[in-house]
Amino acid sequence: MNKSELKPAAVFEEFAKINQIPRPSKREEKMIAYLKEWGESHGLDTKVDETGNVIIRKGATPGYEDRKTVILQSHMDMVCDKLVDYEIDFDNDPIKTYIDGEWLTAEGTTLGADDGIGCAMELALLAANDIEHGPIECVFTRDEETGLSGAEGMKAGFMTGDYLINLDSEDEGEIFISCAGGRNTTVKFDFQRTEVPTGYFFMRAQLKGLVGGHSGDDINKQRANAIKLLGRFLYQTINKYEGVRLAQFNSGKMHNAIPRDGSFVIAVPHDVKENVKADWNIFASLVEEEFCVTDTQMVWTMESTDAEPVIEAQVARNFIFALQAVDNGIYAICQDPALNGMVETSSNIASIETSEKEIKIVASQRSNVMSNLDNMCATIGACFRLAGAEVIHSDGYPAWKMRSHSDLQRIVKESYVKLFGKEPIMRGIHAGLECGLFSERYPNLDMVSFGPTLRFVHTPEERLLIPTVQMVWDHLLLTLKSIPRKS
Repeated sequence: MNKSELKPAAVFEEFAKINQIPRPSKREEKMIAYLKEWGESHGLDTKVDETGNVIIRKGATPGYEDRKTVILQSHMDMVCDKLVDYEIDFDNDPIKTYIDGEWLTAEGTTLGADDGIGCAMELALLAANDIEHGPIECVFTRDEETGLSGAEGMKAGFMTGDYLINLDSEDEGEIFISCAGGRNTTVKFDFQRTEVPTGYFFMRAQLKGLVGGHSGDDINKQRANAIKLLGRFLYQTINKYEGVRLAQFNSGKMHNAIPRDGSFVIAVPHDVKENVKADWNIFASLVEEEFCVTDTQMVWTMESTDAEPVIEAQVARNFIFALQAVDNGIYAICQDPALNGMVETSSNIASIETSEKEIKIVASQRSNVMSNLDNMCATIGACFRLAGAEVIHSDGYPAWKMRSHSDLQRIVKESYVKLFGKEPIMRGIHAGLECGLFSERYPNLDMVSFGPTLRFVHTPEERLLIPTVQMVWDHLLLTLKSIPRKS
């Protein structure tokens, strides 16, 4: 298969154009300008709100003027992650894609199908003149990936539709009807740097090649977290050898991704350096056995490095102990049988950055039960406060609760059965969707979320299953055709 054979052609053509436009989270200005010019050049009602969200409205096709209005919604930003050795400027360079069997993926970077493929479907629908539908509003939100600030900043009344279809899901055949709420926790350890005495040997350890993934949707897949693994080794080492000093610890990039790589720099007494290297190799072997199913490409290195001032001893010790102790992963499973054993509450230690005088940690907590979200945040906060750190919790975003009686759920389900002869899975998702925020501003809005199959989102392994795009496109068009008349 080559790119000219991708179906539906209109959707993949729009996606290819979108991937020429830099759109990192919080820096979507070029994408906003593109969408505004696109809508106006097609003669469609196009508006940009104060936050930077874009809405493009299109009237009904003949015979569908009396149907209820449907909002189609995607986010315009993308997670910008890359392989360690791959060179790209995400603010200026395009994403380079290629076909790998039935999958579309990118060279060394995230693909941007989360949620560029949703945006492409909206644009293809707006451009078409042979699709039957009632009035539609196509909404493109900004900054979904780093805090949902686009949806947060949207004022009531920007959207006016009766139904909303969010095109930001990652499993064809699954219709999402609820999502988790979430909050970030930022932790700061302040310190002074000191010089080590003579007789110390500096070592830089690096771990890479982990699978990583989305910290919500992939948290139940038992994948390794680079921060927790490196922290484990440091905890083992400082308890085994006297005088080990920490100089640097850096890992992870995004608050919503399981960290795939990381490194630290330590100084050890010269007479134990060979022991530490041996311990590192033994530890690597044991961890590879632990994760022999989920993470099969781990790469462990330890080598000598230049001397540098180190973090004051007590702060480093407190930091390492806290890393060992802090909760990471699944905390609770949903009790509602309708949600079929979905993760209810979790936390992910997402990133650590060491500067000259500060260690900064970001962790993200998620839950479908807001009281348990508060409890999870308190648990993470208490661990780091006991270690002497400053802890700040973000305001976060609400959960989207399952609607017991939904016309849109029924229409979407019936359309799927008619097309494919089987029922879709109707379920919640342990990730943040903008539907949670929309449900606060638009309490009567009937919503669902679906999309084509994506794998390894938020990582350079991100890939889109090509045949599912046509399936979702067909499902979307039949759903729009089946929207009822206004009462």
